[in-house]
Amino acid sequence: MIELSAEFVTILMLGGVFALVLTGFPIAFVIGSVGLLVGMVVFGPDTAFHIMYSRFYGLSLNYPYLAVPLFTFMGVILQHSGITKDLYDSLYESLGDLKGGLAVVTVIFGTILAACLGVIAASVTILTLIALKPMISRGYSKSLAAGSIVASGTLGILIPPSIMLVVYAPQAGLSIGQMFMGAVFPGLILSFLYIVYIIVICKVYPEMGPAIPKDQRTPFSAAKLIHLLKSMLPPILLIVAVLGTIFSGIAPPTEAAAVGSLAAILLAIIYRKFSWQLIKHASLETLKVSAFVVMIAALCYAFVGIFMSAGSGDVVTHLILSVPGGRWASFTVIMLIVFLLGMFIEWIGIVFIIVPIFSPILVQLGFNPLWAGLMICINLQMAFQTPPMAMSIFVLKGTADPELGLTMADIIKGVLPFIAIIMFTLVLCMIFPEIITWLPEKMIGPTH
Repeated sequence: MIELSAEFVTILMLGGVFALVLTGFPIAFVIGSVGLLVGMVVFGPDTAFHIMYSRFYGLSLNYPYLAVPLFTFMGVILQHSGITKDLYDSLYESLGDLKGGLAVVTVIFGTILAACLGVIAASVTILTLIALKPMISRGYSKSLAAGSIVASGTLGILIPPSIMLVVYAPQAGLSIGQMFMGAVFPGLILSFLYIVYIIVICKVYPEMGPAIPKDQRTPFSAAKLIHLLKSMLPPILLIVAVLGTIFSGIAPPTEAAAVGSLAAILLAIIYRKFSWQLIKHASLETLKVSAFVVMIAALCYAFVGIFMSAGSGDVVTHLILSVPGGRWASFTVIMLIVFLLGMFIEWIGIVFIIVPIFSPILVQLGFNPLWAGLMICINLQMAFQTPPMAMSIFVLKGTADPELGLTMADIIKGVLPFIAIIMFTLVLCMIFPEIITWLPEKMIGPTH
């Protein structure tokens, strides 16, 4: 054991993680290695191993995380059920005449996907495959097409059933159900503002999102309306099956996730897409995602155990509380740290590192823990869209047809206005905290 100051340990652990993440090594191994090595230096091998093992084992048995594989399974089944393509076609028929209409349809479709899937990679992939080519082939700006896909596809990490909320809540000692309900209005506001931006920009610059030519238009009819309502019914039923059971108090989120999985299987049967091959594929995808989430979560939790035991948590607390300008200045610093981390570290690593450290500070500053937690989650929307660690951008680029000629410059240019909208929404939620807190206060029954 070596006698090191808490300040030096703080710099060593956080600096070590940041430096090693840039090497490209998987974040789980980076965080676990830094925690173990620093723990062995500070506490000795026996104590360090005990802290790491006990926290790793404890988190892997945490019951609320059972919702992660269940929501993942539900999303994968839904992705291959045939619902998504039919819904997009119906929305396209209804709004294609509007300038920027296809981009608006993409945002609406992405919002509905977000409330059904909760898995970013799946949402962005579906949107890219279904929406990118129709937009670009009809003369849409590549940046607008890419930006609308990335922004709306990323809503799935905020709008419930979001895996991020499932992961965040237990770490902060919050109710998953209340976080689900608190995220509904911010997510819908983001979606609404995305649509407003698209309509305005296409009004000012019609060449960015031209309407369907008059000779290709068909009048809106009762048959179109019926087709739209029929295509909307399955996702609405799925949303009600999950969020309805949580809000009404029938079941907590983990059990509601099981209800959602069952509903997704029934929809696959109805759409004649069900097969044992689908179940096998969904099970393997669920296993991969769940193992990935739990591995990172457990090693981050173990890392934080070493970090807090070494007194580094007190160092960070003192640093943030001593920021001049009062509690809002301290809150701004926390949000800035989260934003900067989002550019370099995957969201799950950020959540498990910062939540145990920042949650007590936010309470000490006098903020509502639920409101503060969801502000961080809204902030993390930008982590998926800000390079170099921008998962949504890379999923879009990797899925897009090379013949479309979409470049990284097109995507980044298209994403920037949507990042500004997220920042505006954060300010809106600071001015009107009821946007987040009103719906959770109306909940009844079990919420964990």
